[in-house]
Amino acid sequence: MSNTIMGELVCPAANFAIVVSRFNDLITSRLVDGACETIVRHGGDDSKIDIVHVPGSFEIPLAAKKLAECGKYAAVICLGAVIQGATTHHEYINSQVTAGIMNITQQTGVPVTFGVITCESMDQALDRAGGKVGNKGTEATLAAIEMVNLLKKIG
Repeated sequence: MSNTIMGELVCPAANFAIVVSRFNDLITSRLVDGACETIVRHGGDDSKIDIVHVPGSFEIPLAAKKLAECGKYAAVICLGAVIQGATTHHEYINSQVTAGIMNITQQTGVPVTFGVITCESMDQALDRAGGKVGNKGTEATLAAIEMVNLLKKIG
């Protein structure tokens, strides 16, 4: 008979860090609101949430790495918004931020979750920041909570 190991969606008594891009603040502030509300709604303590602002999404991985390495946080939640412009600049940003966040998780063993919206338009971004499609800040936070609990079970 097999055993199933899953992480619960109950916030542990732990510190969480949120790294958020100031660029596209109309979007990212809504992602932060969703993340903080999710931690509290799932039993976490608002006073154990540290929010670190970086200039843009490209800077998220460096701050996230420092936070993951410091040993203070159970998880690091990365939030940003990269919206397509007239050039392909967004493609370079998106791929590097994604790879950077994944590498941090693999290097540190700390859950570092991806809540960076990558959209073609401001309307799509608004839809993903609490609009029609939900809130990607909430989704990244739920993943962080679940992973923290799962890793505790695995040992």
